[in-house]
Amino acid sequence: MRRWAKVLAPLLVFVLVTAVAPAAEAATGTRLITGAYPRLVRLEYGAYKNRIVATVSSWDAQGAFAPIFESTDEGRSFRKIGEIRDPEPGECCGTLYELPQRVGRLRAGTLLWAASYGQDAGPNRRVGIKLYASRDGGRHWSFLSEAARSHNTDGVWEPEITVDAGGTLWVHYADETEAPRFAQVLTRVGSTDGINWGTKQITMAIPPSRVRPGMPIVRRLPDGRYYFAYEICNYGDRYCDPYFKISPDGANFGSPGDPGTRVTTASGAYFQHAQTVTLFPGNRLVMVGQLYTDRKGKPLPGNGQMLLANDNLGAGDWYERPAPVQVPKAYNNWCPNYSSALLPVDDGRNVLEIAADYDNGVCTTYFGKGPA
Repeated sequence: MRRWAKVLAPLLVFVLVTAVAPAAEAATGTRLITGAYPRLVRLEYGAYKNRIVATVSSWDAQGAFAPIFESTDEGRSFRKIGEIRDPEPGECCGTLYELPQRVGRLRAGTLLWAASYGQDAGPNRRVGIKLYASRDGGRHWSFLSEAARSHNTDGVWEPEITVDAGGTLWVHYADETEAPRFAQVLTRVGSTDGINWGTKQITMAIPPSRVRPGMPIVRRLPDGRYYFAYEICNYGDRYCDPYFKISPDGANFGSPGDPGTRVTTASGAYFQHAQTVTLFPGNRLVMVGQLYTDRKGKPLPGNGQMLLANDNLGAGDWYERPAPVQVPKAYNNWCPNYSSALLPVDDGRNVLEIAADYDNGVCTTYFGKGPA
């Protein structure tokens, strides 16, 4: 979704109501809003505990912004409760995270949003990753800090926020600024207060220069370890396949040159590009990716309509589950089924998904629920 080629036009911001069924849409599900790169969080602390918050990287006549939605009925409906607007031109690939504990003066339950800003600032741009904070469940937001800024015109993208076992706040991101040695690496920066950030550390850098690890996702496992998911593009004869590592503490991820474990089914089927993963009760992980292909990379009949699950914290083969939001025309593009969001709902019986697809040439997000 970087360097978006989105179609800008006078757009209405849609606030969702229950049981609205859009006509003649490519994707199934209920329309949420124009935009892409959705994210979902279930709040676990404070006055808004158990509510579901959703965000999308969106735009309207005023420019790029992040609308904030809330669901109080386990994802059957959403209503808009807030928004984030930054003055820098161009916003990409935001993420949402609830602090599980105090970090500096930020209490447990504080919502954090991070995104890349400045991609449309011209030939001398310097892309930055900025954080905003909300202390009231997403209703009001204030600028918190800048975690990273590119030192050249290359970008820093796809931030992911987590707190490690020692209480340090981390922002992981895809970093293009190490070119030409590496086209892209995975980098992280840490903070003890959410305001001041340390020197960046390389999490993954794989030669030769064409290889591009990216799109980091971090999930804390029931046993206290951390599942670190990402894609690796241009690796050997692979396109953009999903991989993972297990970190013992959320701060250490092994050798940067170690690609980790590749995710496939018993038949060799796998997702190409833009994977995300969510943790279900027990040891179950559920993943979504943009393209679902056979072992040779050819799209399968279930392309855009499938999830993959694993009941052993990622170890061994994964297996198929139907996707609640189906995007049967998914293809290699920044919009359709790109970096969709998943969340367990109804005590883990169902999975909530938000995915994007084109609606008359405009990228639009849809949500739906299905059996987990």
